[in-house]
Amino acid sequence: MTFLQNLEAITNHLKKTSSSTAAWMSSQWKGVASEFVATLFLVTFGCMSCIPISGLPYNPPMYAALTFGMTIAICIQIFGHISGALMNPFIAVQAVLWKRVSIPVGIAYILAELAGACAGYGILVAVAPVDMAGEGVCLSLPHPMLNNYQALCVEIVLSAALSLVNCSVWDPVNESRQDSVPLKYALAISALALAGGPLSGGSMNPARSFGPALWAMKWDSHWVYWVGPFIGGIAPAILYKYIWLMKNNSKVS
Repeated sequence: MTFLQNLEAITNHLKKTSSSTAAWMSSQWKGVASEFVATLFLVTFGCMSCIPISGLPYNPPMYAALTFGMTIAICIQIFGHISGALMNPFIAVQAVLWKRVSIPVGIAYILAELAGACAGYGILVAVAPVDMAGEGVCLSLPHPMLNNYQALCVEIVLSAALSLVNCSVWDPVNESRQDSVPLKYALAISALALAGGPLSGGSMNPARSFGPALWAMKWDSHWVYWVGPFIGGIAPAILYKYIWLMKNNSKVS
């Protein structure tokens, strides 16, 4: 094969690769964009509820938990039919394992979620009446009397419960019971955050923890909020898929 033939073959290959990449982006960009905006809303509105209220020694205990839960419901209602409104890296991995999305789409969703979390917290840094990053507002941290491994156990248990809720929603048996899904997630997230918030912060979401940590540049115990949700979130998803799931008619996009 001559040099010109080699050059032509390489050029054709690059054209095909470029064409397929463009086609993929054209079909998936809406989902990626929705994950970015949904996670931005989650962190903006959720962390907004963590800003100290003037005149009160501390915010009401239920305030942040209910705000995060209801924000989840809002985002699912807006974006659920577009990308699933995952807003959580471990749930994106779950979606890949359940073949609801392909691996490239799952990776794109995770990157969009992390970017959305950073952008959402950045909005609060710009407009909040307090020094969000400097005071560590909305940072995910263990209770002072808990060590990292105790907090890790809490995050594993909380994420496992959330993972099973997610699996039950995705179960084909429940395909006809989707109207109340946003409310179900709102109540589930609120309940788990109320239970685990005083102990580990009740994050259950690496992206939600990553945004504030990046802006504050405080990485103390941050690994807990990646390892906990991924262990607690993915293991139950695998068990549910192979033990309790009766059938699987999910499609890879």
